[in-house]
Amino acid sequence: MQAIEELMAATEEKVIRAMIVEDQRDLREGLSTLVNFTPGFTCIGAFRTMEECLARVKHDVPDVILSDIGLPGMSGIEGIRTLKDEHPDLIVLVLTVYDDNEKIFDALCAGASGYLLKQTEPAELLRSVREAVGGGAPMSPEVAARVIKLFREVRPPEKVDYDLTPHELRLLKLLVEGYNYVTASEKLNISYNTIKFHVRNIYDKLQVHSKSEAVAIAMRDRLV
Repeated sequence: MQAIEELMAATEEKVIRAMIVEDQRDLREGLSTLVNFTPGFTCIGAFRTMEECLARVKHDVPDVILSDIGLPGMSGIEGIRTLKDEHPDLIVLVLTVYDDNEKIFDALCAGASGYLLKQTEPAELLRSVREAVGGGAPMSPEVAARVIKLFREVRPPEKVDYDLTPHELRLLKLLVEGYNYVTASEKLNISYNTIKFHVRNIYDKLQVHSKSEAVAIAMRDRLV
């Protein structure tokens, strides 16, 4: 509890509106309680299926969604893809027990902004949610190691030309290194809104919807 209080003392005042998609009732209720009883967070919906979440998001778009992958009915990965198609700026974090390469790769390519394992400590989970809302791409250490290894092993195309400007490439390099919008704006000495403008251009050129997708392509095609 002390770690959570320290986390919240150092964060912004903005209340993060979260939704949870988890088919295990005990875990779903536990996550909802954690979110609702932590200052700076509120849970506006907790759902057993992705279909229920999609129906709610049509009328009330949250700041972030925490979603499992293995769900009854529509899978979490398919749901992420649908959510990102309908709401490109929506942040979706995977929270699952699956740590195999295929599911990690599919989730990130679908548009997940981060990938966390269910053994993540509560304080770290909340910290990761804050990081994602701030433009980061949080991953459990085991997942991050797999991602780096996976994309190092992928052979890049013979020629890739996304027509990125030198400034866009510098910004993309910072995103790969873990910078978010705020820290990148400080590093490049330009405004937060200018960073958002350039990131949107990068996303358009790479044909992606999230930072995690952009980082994946940058690593796969060795753009930086």
